[in-house]
Amino acid sequence: MLWLAVLAMMVIGCGGKKKSDDIIAPKAEQPKLQAPIRMQDYAQTTNIKWLDKNYQVEIRRVPDDSLRMVKDETGQKFVDNRISLRILRADGSVFFSRSFTKAAFDAYLDNDYRQTGILEGLVFDKVEGANLFFAASVCHPQTDEYIPMIVSVSSLGDIGIRRDSEMDTNGGDNALSTNTNDEDEV
Repeated sequence: MLWLAVLAMMVIGCGGKKKSDDIIAPKAEQPKLQAPIRMQDYAQTTNIKWLDKNYQVEIRRVPDDSLRMVKDETGQKFVDNRISLRILRADGSVFFSRSFTKAAFDAYLDNDYRQTGILEGLVFDKVEGANLFFAASVCHPQTDEYIPMIVSVSSLGDIGIRRDSEMDTNGGDNALSTNTNDEDEV
């Protein structure tokens, strides 16, 4: 009889609850997409001495709705930028004027940056001999990921673009030169 009582208790104790294979996890929420995100306007004016003459370098970045927008992995849209570079003589006359878009740097970008990158910036770097040097970058918006480039302008108004050699892992010199003495858009 004792044996029957123990067996009855075991049946009652084990048979009362069913185990479930269901895993309950909170549903991951999709981020709410905002209106297309625009970088702030940026302007830099630098007075320089170049080839024993005074010049003023003006750089201005503006988001440009006429350019193709890019999307990140969540589908968030970003407005690409247009950057204008003007180099003025001491008398105020224009020595060099050009507008840059991401297309100017296309030869130095991989497909990922062509599709999802934006032109982030252009800043004056230094004077070296008959050339002015600028640092430029195409980035993935709202990240620290970017491709750095060097833009040079010669005393004849020729422009050169290449990847920053310190960030270039293949060690190649990817230079591009074109003559642009008048206002251009790239």
